Amino acid sequence: MNWKMTFLAAPALAIATFAALPATGVTGAAQAACDPGDRIDGSTAGWAAGKAKEAGYTNVRMERKGCDNYWHGVGSKDGQTGRFVVSPEGDVMPEGD
Repeated sequence: MNWKMTFLAAPALAIATFAALPATGVTGAAQAACDPGDRIDGSTAGWAAGKAKEAGYTNVRMERKGCDNYWHGVGSKDGQTGRFVVSPEGDVMPEGD
């Protein structure tokens, strides 16, 4: 086999090799973790951050919204940095309470 044939055959060999590999389940990890019956409301990270600021938090960073519609974030209050949650009703409380 000359170099031209080798050069052209290499990509096809690589594609065939990867196509034969078993699935690893990585794509399943990207699926939403919410149950089919969960109802996600229309609240936004901006709304939750505003509620946290109204409750006295500064340096607010919203991280994620759970399937229960609670927003999880990090911020500072009373000189301490910690995690907090914002309920669907707008109540702000330290994470874990």
